[in-house]
Amino acid sequence: MEKIKVYIEDRQDKLKPPTGLRLLLRRTCTAVLVEEKFAGKAEVSISFVDDEQIRALNKEYRGKDIHTDVLSFPLSPDGEHFDVDEETGAAQLGDIVISLERADVQAKAYNHSFQREMAFLTVHSMLHLLGYDHEDDAEAFAPKGAVRMREKEETILERLGLSRDA
Repeated sequence: MEKIKVYIEDRQDKLKPPTGLRLLLRRTCTAVLVEEKFAGKAEVSISFVDDEQIRALNKEYRGKDIHTDVLSFPLSPDGEHFDVDEETGAAQLGDIVISLERADVQAKAYNHSFQREMAFLTVHSMLHLLGYDHEDDAEAFAPKGAVRMREKEETILERLGLSRDA
């Protein structure tokens, strides 16, 4: 893993992102790529939105008219073959969209920190960008299926010092 460039944009005005959140998410993205032994440079974008914005995106892109916490938009069809930015030589992984409102509600419901919830959602989405899928029950035990995805999420969060108690 050479280097990852994480572009972060706050497109909502409901919650002010806490100090240090952007740095934590950059560290989180890096930790995922290290765990996955990703070689070379990479780019990913993360957007913070509110509940209504993510609901609209979920309806438009997934046909589901419901709120969700995070959406992943991979640029690779298989999580292995990526377009490369000609100027930087970086693999373009895709886009992550996180509802800060939903993350705040979930952190309180799960009785852990907002930072831990945001890191979890980022790890989860990064794994989707790298080809992991938890939606297909028939493939749950595949190398990039639901069971392996959950194991990776917990391993990465523990390495970041963000266990379930954090």
